[in-house]
Amino acid sequence: MVGSVILVGAGPGDPGLLTLKGRRALEEAQVVVYDALVGAPILALMPEGAEKIDVGKRAARHTVPQEGINQILLDKALEGKRVVRLKGGDPFLFGRGGEELELLEERGVPFEVVPGVTSAIAVPAYGGIPVTHRDFTSSLHIITGHARAGKPLDIDFEALVRTGGTLVFLMGVTSLSAICAGLVAAGMDPDTPASIVERGTTPMQRRVDATAATLAEKAAAERVGAPAISVFGSVCALGERFDWFDRLPLKGRRVVVTRPRERAGTLAGRLRDLGADVVEYPCIETVPIVPCPDMARALERIGVYEWLALTSPAGVSALMDELDRQGKDARALGSVKLAAIGGGTAGELKAHGLRADYVPEVYDAEHLGAGLAERARGRVLILRAELGSPALTAALDGGKIPYDDVHTYRTVYENPRSGELRELLERGEDLLVTFTSASTVKGFVASVGEDFDFSGVTGACIGVQTAGEAGKHGIRTVVAERADMDALVETVMGLGAPSRPAGI
Repeated sequence: MVGSVILVGAGPGDPGLLTLKGRRALEEAQVVVYDALVGAPILALMPEGAEKIDVGKRAARHTVPQEGINQILLDKALEGKRVVRLKGGDPFLFGRGGEELELLEERGVPFEVVPGVTSAIAVPAYGGIPVTHRDFTSSLHIITGHARAGKPLDIDFEALVRTGGTLVFLMGVTSLSAICAGLVAAGMDPDTPASIVERGTTPMQRRVDATAATLAEKAAAERVGAPAISVFGSVCALGERFDWFDRLPLKGRRVVVTRPRERAGTLAGRLRDLGADVVEYPCIETVPIVPCPDMARALERIGVYEWLALTSPAGVSALMDELDRQGKDARALGSVKLAAIGGGTAGELKAHGLRADYVPEVYDAEHLGAGLAERARGRVLILRAELGSPALTAALDGGKIPYDDVHTYRTVYENPRSGELRELLERGEDLLVTFTSASTVKGFVASVGEDFDFSGVTGACIGVQTAGEAGKHGIRTVVAERADMDALVETVMGLGAPSRPAGI
């Protein structure tokens, strides 16, 4: 059977600007053909089992020529695959999307287009520039600043100047001098406000303000590079007043998130919303132990337990999966009381219609055990990781509370991107890493290598036990006031963003 191709606009860089329909198409893809300008957070949404093809389109440097890309889309569709062609911005705005559909249409391959948020509007907006404003202009004109190699720009500058509207030039960094000269020669007031926004909508964004006559010179002095968008018009004068993105508290701060892949999204998303450049680097993976005869036997005799203690959301997932395998649901837990180590675990229970009867004020194994030792009169069932903290059982032993400690999942310390992370650390920048458990610290160190000097790393830790593990490896630590995500985010915010060059 013939497959299909979906052209998906990935937007200008901020993963939050990927449309819901685009995300759904990406998550269901069997083959993803993507460009260089698609950001890493969006690429992370690709299914693990999907075939991933990097065609590397960036300015004049194409890893695969356009004709080759067209052929790849056709060939993969003819294999019966669901193919997503992931393109920066919008596929039909200077994205050559129409060219990529021609061959598919000729061969009768079904296709669909999911428009993307175009950089022509989004990037100025992130730079504080409204491309239209009733008091300034009533029209917007989007022009490609790209010229074929060795040929002059084919732009009617006089016609553009006559419109009196906002002019937005895409792909025009190398030709910016010619653009500025052409506009001024065509009659644009040399003092017309103008701006160039580099790496728009990403944490590395910066805006350089000047005039039509001076923008090229100033951009060169500031070493502005692609991708960047140039805007000419009186609306550029509003950029400083309306610059909301550059004022975000973590703008420019790079943060590595080490939570397991299935848990990383909430923390990473919140930090991005605050302007951080988030590198998602899950250093551990929780792997359920299946089959798990010890858990199966414990659940079959759940009535002998007074308390069921869970030390992570992964433990809750393992519990519910085992009940499902037995053809049961939460009702099978009967009257057993539920204890959760913290808010995340309690939240996972609540997602399954269960409410924790006890959550310690301090979210760690020691306090969970101490609280249970005070409350329990009967046997306790513990469902947790293979190498769980001994502090939990030590507290129960001290209180002479009988228990069964059942291992339902194991923690694996590995990541195929270890070299990438080590390279990031070796650049010498002051890196901030979030650690939500001692396991994430161990996974981080194992990924980078025990021999590495971690003194240049700052660890934002969710608790003292996590900080203690980080300190063993020479990592500078700051500890959240409470062991929850809200407090961890507040801790990162307290560190602020690094200073940026003056005038940018």
